[in-house]
Amino acid sequence: MQSILISAAIGYFLGSIPFGYILVRVFRGADVRASGSGNIGATNVARTSPVLGIATLLLDAFKGAAAVWLTLTTFPGDTTLGFVAAVCAVCGHIFPVWLHFHGGKGVATGLGSFLLLIPKSILLTVIVFLFLFLVFRYVSVASVMAAASLPLLAFLLREPRKPIEFLLIFISSLLIVAKHRHNIRRLMSNTEPKFQVRRK
Repeated sequence: MQSILISAAIGYFLGSIPFGYILVRVFRGADVRASGSGNIGATNVARTSPVLGIATLLLDAFKGAAAVWLTLTTFPGDTTLGFVAAVCAVCGHIFPVWLHFHGGKGVATGLGSFLLLIPKSILLTVIVFLFLFLVFRYVSVASVMAAASLPLLAFLLREPRKPIEFLLIFISSLLIVAKHRHNIRRLMSNTEPKFQVRRK
């Protein structure tokens, strides 16, 4: 039980680092939550600063991967604890304690978190995301479908070794899809904006 709690804490607190908020605050002197979608993730940051958007994407993915790596290093031989850290990193990004539990949508952090655990599934998920984004130009469509496809891909590729690991993947994907509920409503009403970078 102690190892589970430690793994969960590692995942949550690393995942909760709001890189998008920090970068925009430091380099632009603004609160990213006051512009665009109000989200702290890479997509909203990139709308006003492509460079900071890319940095946010990489750092959000990195913190997820770092949480899993640190957990697996602390508890070698128990990959299930890595999955615990992964899902908690996603939770940390979506519900960061530092921002009153209002965070991002967990896509980049989820990809980074599971990269060390199910690399083949993550690679295919990235392909799904890029394909759908290039075709439809909606980040939300690509994100939702990529997140929804991850459990299926992991199951087909038989990467999780235990049912509990597959369950943790499913929970992470469900959280990410649920976080996009407003985007889904806007897509259904044809009011969801396509991705555009506003150059200043």
